[in-house]
Amino acid sequence: MSEQNPYQTLGVTTESSFEEIQTARNRLSQEQGGDRQAVDRIEAAYDAIIMDRLKLRQEGKIKVPDGIRFPKPPVAPTPVATGTTSPSLGWLQDYLDTPGQGDILWPAVVFGVGVGLVLLAQSAKDPILALVLTFALGANIYFLVRKEKRFGRSLLISFLGLVLGVGIGTVLVNLSGVPLGNGGLSAPQVVNIVTLILFWLSSSFLR
Repeated sequence: MSEQNPYQTLGVTTESSFEEIQTARNRLSQEQGGDRQAVDRIEAAYDAIIMDRLKLRQEGKIKVPDGIRFPKPPVAPTPVATGTTSPSLGWLQDYLDTPGQGDILWPAVVFGVGVGLVLLAQSAKDPILALVLTFALGANIYFLVRKEKRFGRSLLISFLGLVLGVGIGTVLVNLSGVPLGNGGLSAPQVVNIVTLILFWLSSSFLR
């Protein structure tokens, strides 16, 4: 059957009508119902004949009756647009992380305790402030190393957080215009709290 042309496969001629071609296709498919390969060859022959008739119709040589099924050429799947990052923001993906619940919760607890201890400080020179800041720096390094297993980068991020915390805290104190002390927060307390917040953000959302 593989050496026959499509018309011979269906047992029809080039003069056969569309109805005769369809009848032959249906009859042969029923006869070969248990042979998938044979049915596929019959369908391929039918499609080849219909495509031949379509070509003749386009050339104006024949008229094709309504209801004739023409095989459709395969359609390439539409590519699915994937989310792209703006080139100007692409560098952020190297540093931003999608943290799990534990990556947010445990640093929040540790640095939250640190904030509580800072608030308990009796004076601007209370040694607890330096101890909290030192412990928080070590904790931040630990959390980053535990998550990313890169000590050097964790150390760099932690020291940058410390510098930014001190800088931002100092600016806030200078811009607030609110007298410190006398029951309010001292400048070192503000600096410590800002730094602890930055440590929490960096240990949770940076890598």
